[in-house]
Amino acid sequence: MLTSASFRPAIAFIFVTAILDVMAMGIVIPVLPQLIEEFTGSNAAAGFWNGVLVALWAAMQFLCSPIIGSLSDRYGRRPVILLSTAGLAADWVLMALAPNLWWLAVGRILGGITSSSFTTIYAYMADITEPEKRARGYGLIGAAFSAGFVAGPLLGGVLGEWGPRVPFWAAAALSALAFLYGLFVLPESLPPEKRMAFAWRRANPFGALRLLRSHPELSGLSIVNFLLYFAHHVFSAVFVLYAAYRYGWGAFEVGILLGLVGVLDMIVQGVLVGPAVKRWGDRPVMVFGLAAGAVGIACMGAAPNGWLFTAAMFPNALWGLAMPTLQSLMTRRVSENEQGQLQGANMSVASIAGVASPLFFGWVYEMSIDRAPGLSFYVAGAVLLAGALIGLLVSRRAAAAEAA
Repeated sequence: MLTSASFRPAIAFIFVTAILDVMAMGIVIPVLPQLIEEFTGSNAAAGFWNGVLVALWAAMQFLCSPIIGSLSDRYGRRPVILLSTAGLAADWVLMALAPNLWWLAVGRILGGITSSSFTTIYAYMADITEPEKRARGYGLIGAAFSAGFVAGPLLGGVLGEWGPRVPFWAAAALSALAFLYGLFVLPESLPPEKRMAFAWRRANPFGALRLLRSHPELSGLSIVNFLLYFAHHVFSAVFVLYAAYRYGWGAFEVGILLGLVGVLDMIVQGVLVGPAVKRWGDRPVMVFGLAAGAVGIACMGAAPNGWLFTAAMFPNALWGLAMPTLQSLMTRRVSENEQGQLQGANMSVASIAGVASPLFFGWVYEMSIDRAPGLSFYVAGAVLLAGALIGLLVSRRAAAAEAA
């Protein structure tokens, strides 16, 4: 555990790096499809290739997150975070210079590898915080991600007015800034005596997933983790199309609402998580967050107008209570030298959901849009409710075992 003298700079670095990395990814969201269309010469082909590039990124996350997590368990968090951040900066430069579609594909592959450093950021937070305070620490990371999610696309939209490649250069600058900041202020969090030898049987994604079966509560929570990510992708899959079809919203209205989502998430994860966990504990707060999210997202599907849809965002925002408490509970079930492997396994689970969920919700939306346009949101709410019920069952069993 870090000394008090180095604790605050480490927390500051994690917070700033998370914001800069998410901003770097968010900046290119408004312009990447446009750049793809320039290469393909067709809007329809651009839609197809944009999906391919998203899938490539998720696939590399699935394959590489456990490897990077295990490398951080072996060599420490600092070198892995710094190399990953520098690699992400180089990747944005590559994409800014891309002369054709294949360069973009290579860039997305490298981006999927280097952005897997998020696994190490979570492991770093586990190293420097006591178990009972980890939910608040993960809440701060979530708030940083939300801040980057709000600022990145807005900045990308402005910079994109000067050309579709300008945001890529800005993303490279932000990642380089994160690297330089960490180079001077980031201390190592995992001492040599607590490190674990690297082994491919643990580092490959399927070996990493075996870690999730090492404890009954960890197994149940990994299912909850999958369901949480699966439900969340209803927004990336159908939200823009749904908002335009049902409420007549355009890019401006969608951008405003996404900004509101980010702000609410910052408040919930950055402000509410700590006091809630201190009063009620990780498990009850996790279950409540999942249940509130289920209610909120179902209300979105039922909202007859845009104002009620927006109002439903407020109970849905309480969903943000679930992720940091879920992460906190999972970190308590593995040793200190397995935190990186655990986060790699969690990211692999998220990547599986990231590939399967958009395809599933896209199919549901296509099949139901004429008869029940809100069905995708009802299904996502049911998935979250299932996660809440599984979380409640797992929590009760774990509490009973601890009492015994």
